[in-house]
Amino acid sequence: MPLKVLIVGGVAGGASAAARLRRLDETAEIIVFEKGEYISYANCGLPYYIGEVIKKKERLIVQTPENMRKRFNIDIRVNSEVISIDRKSKTVEVLDRSNNRIYTESYDRLILSPGAEPVKPRLGGVDSQRVFTLRDIPDTYRIKDFIDNSRPENAVIVGAGFIGLEMAENLHERGIRVTIVELSDHVMGPLDPDMAAFVHQYLRSKGISLYLKNGVSEFVPDGERIGVKLSDGRLLPADMVILAVGVRPNVKLAAAAGLKLGKSGGIAVDEFMQTSDPDIYAVGDAVEVQDFMGTVLKNVATGGRAASGEKAAAVDEASDNAATMRAEPGKEPGTEPGTEPVRTVLVPLAGPANKQGRIAADNICGRNVKYNGTQGTSIVKLFDMTVAQTGLNEKRLKEMGADYEKSFTYSLSHAGYYPGSTPMTIKLLFEKTDGTILGAQIVGYDGVDKRIDVIATAIRAGMTVFDLQELELSYAPPFSSAKDPVNIAGFVASNLLKGDVSIYHWDEIGDLDRTRALLLDVRTKAEFSLGTINGAVNIPLDELRERIGELPADKSIYVFCQVGLRGYIAARMLMGRGFASVKNLNGGYLVYNTIIQDKLASELMGADPAEGTGESESAGGMSFSGAAGRTEARSGDAENAGAGNGEKRAAVAETTDCGKPVDLED
Repeated sequence: MPLKVLIVGGVAGGASAAARLRRLDETAEIIVFEKGEYISYANCGLPYYIGEVIKKKERLIVQTPENMRKRFNIDIRVNSEVISIDRKSKTVEVLDRSNNRIYTESYDRLILSPGAEPVKPRLGGVDSQRVFTLRDIPDTYRIKDFIDNSRPENAVIVGAGFIGLEMAENLHERGIRVTIVELSDHVMGPLDPDMAAFVHQYLRSKGISLYLKNGVSEFVPDGERIGVKLSDGRLLPADMVILAVGVRPNVKLAAAAGLKLGKSGGIAVDEFMQTSDPDIYAVGDAVEVQDFMGTVLKNVATGGRAASGEKAAAVDEASDNAATMRAEPGKEPGTEPGTEPVRTVLVPLAGPANKQGRIAADNICGRNVKYNGTQGTSIVKLFDMTVAQTGLNEKRLKEMGADYEKSFTYSLSHAGYYPGSTPMTIKLLFEKTDGTILGAQIVGYDGVDKRIDVIATAIRAGMTVFDLQELELSYAPPFSSAKDPVNIAGFVASNLLKGDVSIYHWDEIGDLDRTRALLLDVRTKAEFSLGTINGAVNIPLDELRERIGELPADKSIYVFCQVGLRGYIAARMLMGRGFASVKNLNGGYLVYNTIIQDKLASELMGADPAEGTGESESAGGMSFSGAAGRTEARSGDAENAGAGNGEKRAAVAETTDCGKPVDLED
């Protein structure tokens, strides 16, 4: 008798499961229930339709019910909401919204793909017609229709995650003045604050106002406008509000059916996407899955990988495979006797949802395929800037008690002598003993996607920073450099682990005992005159050998340059000349100045933290000249001062007198 599979929800996880099931089993009876009228659409593209980057709404539809019926012989029932599950009789109750009829459907296997729903805080005025959330196509049409018909001039976006930032760009591109309110001290939660500082300054340069470390207490309707009252009492006037404070897993149906929920509130599943009921699977934004990075750290802690020379050996998965054989369907991973609980996470991303749908279908068809966890690789476009991350950030590493180190590197997207190269900043996080890669964050303009994907793959393969040195990546002047930015990140991190240079971080500068420490700025005199760290002595790198006698032998020397390369060369020089205590500033003056200017932008605004400063042609680089007059950091940086968009590469390229990049990273 043919297998009967019911799927609750379409879009990414449910639709991919349905198509995969049909490819694997031509005889199965497959029914998909979708409570809306759209079975599969490009939800990640919704902000770009509002911004009119995507011109036709039809482009948002990935599959129509008619196409799926015709191609895959699947029974697609739109406007049909599954309202209950009877696990004992293996039936579901369905509300047909077109006629309000309720009927029952039986199943052999059930896949839940209910997705997530926007968090809508219970605040006064939140139900105003000028307050919007964005999750699906009807939401999109409502927002776009409002903009087209009402022509709003000011918008407040509450929340600075992916949706909030993408909406900020698209509303701005439609001529709307945008203000972002964010409860955290920085945008994009997965980023560390030091990398988010680059994003803050870029957003301000576009005229977007940022109210950080601030919440919303209520919305105040005011005729044709609406006021957004902040937690500090200020009132922001607006014509419209976008609520983008996150999503929560839609687990009502699963919870009512008695399925087990995880610690984070999502539907608990095992590595086969099976719930606590062996006949019910769950996929997508509603499920709580294994945290792949927790597994990486566990392997490091238990000696799951061992270093061999400079290159660490691959992770031995044999024991893991033996422990996760599918002996007992529906059992959560890590609950077997003698095993540690597996760390689980909620990751509402389209890529994992699609993979999970496919894996659930494979397992229903007897293929025993595991979902090995999510590492949370993500990317976002902000005007010309690209921001991406993978793996763990510093906050999570500290929470997990990891022993890690970090490096900052600055590279050009392709060869500097070929027109159009732009800078990128790479922050690499890695384990201190064997160099296992734990995370990466990249901010840049071109080629960021390629580099984050390479590092994400390296993390998935259990590679180390030493392995990054050896990667043979494609090279031609229009695409990369002979030493790719990923290679360079590997060189710098490897140097740290090998002890070639000691480093200090920007947040340690204020604690230095200046009676025992000397800050040495090895940039040019012109760079020094535009901005430096308070109390630093300037000896340009090319004069250092001749002037080395000016340095006190009884003090620790804290070297810095613009991005780290000249500081590294200077540190090696001083170490070779017998100086016992020499350190190089990790990330150079660029990271320090960017963070200080970001803090100044809040402090100098007084009661108005992080206000926008208007667009600037010179703000296309990786560092910006914010408010001046502070003794710690005078505004401006020589390698980007006055640079237009075509001169972005000057912000990061350590140069010779003729202006060509010096390839001396290692």
